[in-house]
Order: sequence, then structure tokens, then C-alpha cells
Amino acid sequence: QVQLVESGGGLVQAGGSLRLSCAASRITFSINVMGWYRQAPGKQRELVTTISSGGDTTYAESVKDRFTISRDNAKNTVYLQMNSLKPEDTAVYYCNVRGHPFRPFEYWGQGTQVTVSS
Repeated sequence: QVQLVESGGGLVQAGGSLRLSCAASRITFSINVMGWYRQAPGKQRELVTTISSGGDTTYAESVKDRFTISRDNAKNTVYLQMNSLKPEDTAVYYCNVRGHPFRPFEYWGQGTQVTVSS
């Protein structure tokens, strides 16, 4: 059974940094896109950032120049470096992985809480 194990969440003061990790295991086929979503209380889940197998990245406007996504294809692991954190970044962060169009699949992590205090 596929597992996505997230780590690195926690409580940090505004202006601080956190690094999230998500390791995918037991995935038979190659991963195309890896990404991070977040959901704040009372709000819908939103896309934060993605990275393709070729290294192309996308970022939500709200996190550009503060967050950096990276991945280690050999380890099926994606990272999210979050700097200059703001209270509005407080949310549960979810890892997401998707397969290529010729072999589609999609899996989600269990979520990790990030809380930024003012």
C-alpha cells in the first residue's frame, strides 16, 4: 500500500522558517508531479506549490519568494522550505503526488500542522 509520510511541521514565530518533507513509498510507477497544498480552518484546500519530474516549479502568489520546493527523485521525496513565515501561513499542509498521463495515479499525505504565531 502506498504511503506518503510527512514531517517537519510545528509552531514557529512570524518571520521564522520551517522545512517540510514528504517521502513516498511503495509506489511502483514513476512520479510526475509532486506538490504541497494547505488548508486553513474554515477555508478550502489550496495549492501552494508543485514541482514536475523535470524540475519545473509553480508557486501560489502568496508564497512566491518565501517558499521553495525541491525533490529527490531517487528517494521519491519532496521538500518545502518555508522562510519568512506569516500568521496567514498557518494551516495543515498536505503532500500530493501524481503519475504521468500514461499511468495516472494520485496520492495524498496525512497532513502536517504548521502554526505561525504573531
